[in-house]
Amino acid sequence: MTIHSLLGEQRNSGKARAVKPGDSKLEKEWTLVEYLLIDEMSMIGLTLLAKLNRIIYAAKHTDPQVPFGGVNVIFFGDYLQYRPVYDVPLHTDFTLPVKSKWNKIATEKQIQQRVGRSLILQINCVVKLTPQMRTEDSRYLQLLERLRHGECNYDDYELLLTRVVGQSSVPLLSDSPWNKAPILVFRNEVRTKLNNKA
Repeated sequence: MTIHSLLGEQRNSGKARAVKPGDSKLEKEWTLVEYLLIDEMSMIGLTLLAKLNRIIYAAKHTDPQVPFGGVNVIFFGDYLQYRPVYDVPLHTDFTLPVKSKWNKIATEKQIQQRVGRSLILQINCVVKLTPQMRTEDSRYLQLLERLRHGECNYDDYELLLTRVVGQSSVPLLSDSPWNKAPILVFRNEVRTKLNNKA
């Protein structure tokens, strides 16, 4: 289930779910929920987190000061993996000064982002998994670490060039082992064309 469907919002509708006291459907959905698992936490923004909190405490009939209405929320993922769409990341630091002269009065969205940030700061247990399990290639792993922090160097660039199709050092995609490699694309049309060629 996506977090938006959990919130009762339809994609691209622009309409937020109205949260009213006594919403029996909402109450029924949340009555037995004790744990909420959120995967790919980097894609959740502070505004969305505040909205989730508001819906849960309304459904559970709890004091708004009780985070997530008393539901235990477990986050999985990497803060830096993906940015949330049209929202600010969970790791946003509001202690830094705002660089706009127009933001003298906080908007509702900015207030909700600060609510979301206060929820994140109340996390009381973190399990950090440090061994990387996706590759055993130490050179590539070091490249990924530098890339994650925006600190790539020329050697990283040279290594990545060895994977660009069309370079003399890279065989054709129709040759082994590339003909069995998964190909990641952003558009369904491209995926469909590739699958039809296979």
